[in-house]
Amino acid sequence: MIEIRDIRVDYGDVTAVSDVTLSIAPGEVLGLIGPNGAGKTSLISVLATLREPTYGDVRIAGLDIFEDRAAVRRIIGYMPDLAPVYKDLRCWEFLDLFARAYSLSRRDRLARIDACIETVSLESKRNAMAGTLSRGMTQRLVLAKTLLHDPTVLLLDEPASGLDPIARVDLRKLLIRLGDEGKTIVISSHILQELDEFCTSVAIMEKGRLVLGGAIDEIIASLNQIRRFSVETLASPDAAVTLLASLDGVSEVRAIECGCEFTLDAGDERAAEVLARLVGECAGVKAFYERRRGVEDVMMEIGASEVS
Repeated sequence: MIEIRDIRVDYGDVTAVSDVTLSIAPGEVLGLIGPNGAGKTSLISVLATLREPTYGDVRIAGLDIFEDRAAVRRIIGYMPDLAPVYKDLRCWEFLDLFARAYSLSRRDRLARIDACIETVSLESKRNAMAGTLSRGMTQRLVLAKTLLHDPTVLLLDEPASGLDPIARVDLRKLLIRLGDEGKTIVISSHILQELDEFCTSVAIMEKGRLVLGGAIDEIIASLNQIRRFSVETLASPDAAVTLLASLDGVSEVRAIECGCEFTLDAGDERAAEVLARLVGECAGVKAFYERRRGVEDVMMEIGASEVS
């Protein structure tokens, strides 16, 4: 769906994006990760057709974003960080203004405004003045605007910035749903936990360069075989900790509130053997499971320590 080839973005003597090449498949939810100043916003601005790169090529749905700019803009939805709103318009009027800009018919405008307000859970603020909204409600309004023309590609630059915990959860659920609907999503953040639960792929940037990119499952599979497991016990985990510390391939054993955790440098057969030993020699083992490895684990593996 998105093909990026050798993109470079310079601001005078400063290179914000340096020779980035990346492919994003249809229906992919890609987390664009990196510290502030890594080049995420500059790259998204190029994808949104708002900035000409120094050189390089980008295609979205097979369209050259520079030669077919108008066609590309019909299929993308762009949400910048700290997007401004027209404060003297009611929320529905703000959305109607942009629906007209997208050339939606009157019938379609009304239907899409209602649908997008409902999608972002902004029904109670439909008639409120946009200038009276909280930061979180403003973000929801801008996201509703971004969805008005039902784009197939979403470019979201730090959409959770400034949101309270409840609003972050709501945004996460919405993005999961949009991903399930088949939309291709590029979402930038410097906070790993925001992306870990719903991204299917990542692109990790540092100092303008792409450090690593690809499907999370494939990246994890390419890393070493060390896996982390958790054991839950009914009573004290001391016996389980002692046993695990004596087993080959087991390391980093530590007690936690309801059991213990450990790493295992082996495959499924060895994991089954460890479980059998635990059940046979330690009373009260009630759960044994492998911790899902996510974006943060990938970051720790590759040593990109600047990303928090």
